[in-house]
Amino acid sequence: MKILSDLFSTDYGLMSLAVIVFMLFMGAFFLRMFFHKMNHNE
Repeated sequence: MKILSDLFSTDYGLMSLAVIVFMLFMGAFFLRMFFHKMNHNE
């Protein structure tokens, strides 16, 4: 559990968590955008 305490309590852990969350949201956004563009091609 030292890993989880480092993730939520240290500055480098919080920055890593922010990067992980940002990458997940960016991946979901791009997937949604690509599927939308594939379904609405002109």
